[in-house]
Amino acid sequence: MSNFNDEEKRLDPEFTQLFDEFAFSEVPGSNDIDEKTRYVVILASLLGCQGVDEFRAILPLALKALSPLEIKEIIYQSTAYLGIGRVYPFIGVANEVMKVEGVELPLPGQSTTTPENRLEKGSQAQVDLFGEQMKDFWKASDINRFLADNCFGDYYTREGLDYKTRELITFCFLASLGGCEGQLMAHTSANFMHGNGKDFLIDVVSQMVPYIGYPRSLNAITIINKVAEQLEE
Repeated sequence: MSNFNDEEKRLDPEFTQLFDEFAFSEVPGSNDIDEKTRYVVILASLLGCQGVDEFRAILPLALKALSPLEIKEIIYQSTAYLGIGRVYPFIGVANEVMKVEGVELPLPGQSTTTPENRLEKGSQAQVDLFGEQMKDFWKASDINRFLADNCFGDYYTREGLDYKTRELITFCFLASLGGCEGQLMAHTSANFMHGNGKDFLIDVVSQMVPYIGYPRSLNAITIINKVAEQLEE
């Protein structure tokens, strides 16, 4: 398996070999993360770090482990955390690659909310994910309301991915983006609450290293350990 085309291998033989051996042999073999989860993590991480060219290169491989619907849901949800300015190029790349791979587009709709109930359902999703303290969180400000009706009501309530997976990809978005330590701590806690425990998240970060580098990976591990310590107190 290789991340590079023949011309890239010819021009940079040492680098392409060492990267491929690290990213596709050493890292996957370092823990028990299954292939499907690994590609969920890789795609979410590339969205977070803006690796659009690498996303294009990895997507045909990801399509062997994930359904087109799962991949589209990862991209769509990233908009709430990265903004359309960062996500827009990935939508076009995904469509181009999926067409080449024979995927019939558009995919079936996955929305479960209406304009009338998206706030209510989004607020309930926040409660489900973070606890009862979120019940009236949306009333505090316009942005809090947007979080409830848009981030959670429009995206988290969609079919295609469950809450556990949606919290995992949010963790990857934030860890890869950097500078979002407060939000990363909150979503690390939510991951713990929904079955993505400390050891699992550390293994996830290990799979992210080739794509986001060591500084952000080490920052994410620091936050995982900090949240774990707080929960033990």
